[in-house]
Formats: sequence, C-alpha cells, structure tokens
Amino acid sequence: MLPENTLRFKGIILLIFVNLSGATTFPLTKDIVSSLSPSALIASRFVIAAAVFALNLRNINAILFRDGTVLGLLLFFLLAIETIALKTIPANRAAFIVSLSALIVPLLGWLSGKRVLLRTFLTAGVAVIGIGIMFWEGGELRIGDLLMFVDTFIYAAYLIFLERVAPRHPTLPLTSVQLMFVAVLGVLWNNTQILNQFEVLCQHWGVILYLGLVSTAAVIWFQTLAQQWVSSDEAALLYTLEPLFATIFSFSLLGEHLGIRGLIGAILVLLALVLSQSPQKIEPEAKFEVQSS
Repeated sequence: MLPENTLRFKGIILLIFVNLSGATTFPLTKDIVSSLSPSALIASRFVIAAAVFALNLRNINAILFRDGTVLGLLLFFLLAIETIALKTIPANRAAFIVSLSALIVPLLGWLSGKRVLLRTFLTAGVAVIGIGIMFWEGGELRIGDLLMFVDTFIYAAYLIFLERVAPRHPTLPLTSVQLMFVAVLGVLWNNTQILNQFEVLCQHWGVILYLGLVSTAAVIWFQTLAQQWVSSDEAALLYTLEPLFATIFSFSLLGEHLGIRGLIGAILVLLALVLSQSPQKIEPEAKFEVQSS
C-alpha cells in the first residue's frame, strides 16, 4: 500500500494530464460544432469511448451500476449544455465561467456540512480572479453565458459525487458504466441525425477520434482514478489550469500574443496552486466548519 502523500501526488499528476487534454477540448469543440450538431458530436465521441471500455462492463454489481449511471447522467447534461453553449459564446469565455467551479465546489461542500478550510476559498478566489483577468472581455450576457453558469453547478455536483463514490469501486468498471450511459443517451438524443451528418463526421474523423479516445475515455478514467486520492475541492482548483494551458498552447503553437493581462492572470493561477499546497497546520480551521447535529 502506497503512502497517502504518494497517492495524492499521483492523483495530482493525473489531473494535470486531464487539464492538458481539456485545454484542447474547448477550441476543438467550438470549431466542430459549427458544422456538426451537438448531439452528433456527443454520440460519436462517447460511442468510441464506450467501445474501448466495453469489456470492463463484466461482473458489475447493482451499487456500481447505480453510481455509474448517476455520474453518467450528470456528465451527459454537463457536456450537452457545454456543447450547445459553445455555439453562441467564445471558448475563452466558457472556460472562465467553468473556472467558477473552483469556488462552487467548496461552497456546496460547506453547505452540505463538510468541513472546508478558509484557505480553500481564498486560493479558489485568487485562481478565479486570475482566469477572469486572462479571459473576461465584458459585454452583454448571452444565453450561452447562462447555460455555462448552470453547467458549472452541474460540474461541481459531478466532482463532489465522484469524490464520494470513486473510492468504493474499481475505476475501470465505474468509468465504463459512465461512458456507456452517456453513449446511449447521446444516441437517443441524436436519433437518426448522425446518419445525415455522416459526411461531416468523415471530414472531422481525426478530431472526433481524438475527442473519443483521449478527451473522453482517457480523461474520464484518469479523473475517476485521481479522485480516489484527491478531494473535490482540490480537483476543482486544479481544473483552473485548463484555461491556463489553453492560453500557453495558443501562445507557443499558434503565435498568439499573451499580453500583460495573460501574464498577470497566469501568475495568479499558479500562485493559488502554490498556496493550496502549503502546510495546513497554521490554517484557522474552525471558521468554515459546520457542526452536524
């Protein structure tokens, strides 16, 4: 049995990979939904992912199936709303709104009676401010903004529930149930539209294969594995790395200008992550502790 700190470190590394992959998902999805319906995109990427993990569906029990379907339902609504929202708002704007989950996850945990350290809220706030400096461009709110805000709460619920159930089950079967459930819902939502868009699917087969194998199958498995060892609060904070990585990729690969706002925002996000890893014994712990009756 590996020490707790070692397992937590492994979980953090897995979540960093999840963020690296997720950094490519927003722009790829934004590009492809201009020619492919959201239902067709979700159905195709999850059918691919579910097919890869299908063998792990053997010998599942009722509790694992129940937990996996709840996670799958949350994941389906999360991705469906995100994909629809990206038809009306820029990917950077969506990434900023999703980063609010770093605050919403500990807030929901606190409201449900979980002991949450004051530092958790402070570091999450610093990270969200950093993402806001990098990406927020003002302007009127659109329906896509409201959808992404709803999506943030669904994402927070997914992270909290995953933290609760991930240690109970083997990760491969739990991931497989999630993938299969979302694939079935995606196909039902799409109905037969995917047949009418077969030519578009063929044109984007490389992107869809990447989204299915890496940004879906591998990411959900690694996330499920990591949250056996990393709390939902810390996972939500680590997910603020995703828009930061997206900015770095745009700067280094596409030659986009980072700018002073991008630099300040990146520094704040990294500062929040460093502060979150400092020793906890000097933390005033009681302020956000809820006593159970």
